[in-house]
Amino acid sequence: MDETLEELYQDVILEHNRVPRNKCKLSASAKSAQGYNPSCGDDITVFVEVKDDIIQRMTFDGEGCAISQASASLMTEILTGKSRQEAFKIIDDICSTLSAPTTATVQNNPLERYGEVMSLIGVKKFPMRIKCATLAWHAAKEAIS
Repeated sequence: MDETLEELYQDVILEHNRVPRNKCKLSASAKSAQGYNPSCGDDITVFVEVKDDIIQRMTFDGEGCAISQASASLMTEILTGKSRQEAFKIIDDICSTLSAPTTATVQNNPLERYGEVMSLIGVKKFPMRIKCATLAWHAAKEAIS
């Protein structure tokens, strides 16, 4: 991967960790699902409000490493406003891309269509961190089901 692009990806992760978007609990009427990674202690709960099959609001709360927090922050931004079906497709694309054994290149980054979410592709170099990056996405899938 191009060194400049790697730096950009790292900057996006660091920024979303420092200033996470949509990090708060929603009302008791919101659906929620928890994700926990026992190998590192990441613990995230995703909250979602769905009306007429559209995700009206998605937030998260919890503690974890910079990757898990940034990933959850990015996730809430991209999934809010999507239909459940669109959200399931995005979640599946992202989780399968990050979990796939092949390494994406700068020219062939399958996450590119998802804007800043493509910054997560860097975790492929660190297989133990893939669970950190996908934890919130799995919880979101459960919450919107």
